[in-house]
Amino acid sequence: MCGTVFESTKLPLTTWFLAMHLLTQAKNNVSALELKRHLGVRYKTAWLLKHKLMQVMSEREADRQLDGRVEIDDAYLGGELPGGKSGRGSENKVSFIAAVQTTETGNPLKVCLKKLEFTKEAITDWAKTALSASAHVVSDGLWCFRAVTAAGATQERIVTGGGPACVKLEQFRAVNTFLGNLKTAYSGTYHAFDFAKMRIGILLKSSIGSIAGSICRLS
Repeated sequence: MCGTVFESTKLPLTTWFLAMHLLTQAKNNVSALELKRHLGVRYKTAWLLKHKLMQVMSEREADRQLDGRVEIDDAYLGGELPGGKSGRGSENKVSFIAAVQTTETGNPLKVCLKKLEFTKEAITDWAKTALSASAHVVSDGLWCFRAVTAAGATQERIVTGGGPACVKLEQFRAVNTFLGNLKTAYSGTYHAFDFAKMRIGILLKSSIGSIAGSICRLS
């Protein structure tokens, strides 16, 4: 176990394995408090165990590139502050890109999330890291998404026009379903948290359970 997340642990491996099962198979996210109840450990132990597992999952996926057909969308977590701006301009919203690799028929295979600002430079840097040169990206009309071609990928740009109807477009079914599951997982698990301080590792962990739900619904 040397050099692994289990190194120097005082917990039985069965406790770690149960935590892995709960964190990856739950339809909604699992809070540290809920994990404490299932594992029969202290809250501090459950919190640390959860964050260690999220960290290793994040590191394991860091070098993975999406290939083939990839749906991407700009996404935001957070709510409107009293007296503040609404929509994309809200001071309480954290922006991130959501990308879902699918089969040619649109069934989801892999997901990539990255917290970033939607500028040409940021998308260029992200694309060079997250996309294979042979990827075919399906995006809406957001101008900065054109930068995915800097990684050698091709782009299919679809101007959606905004509004409720755009989330029902078949071309974006996988990424929209995933985002819906992700936001439902948070609203059903946490009462409140600081979006500005949110770790992208938490999003990556949540994606595992949410994308599993997406596959079940779309396959």
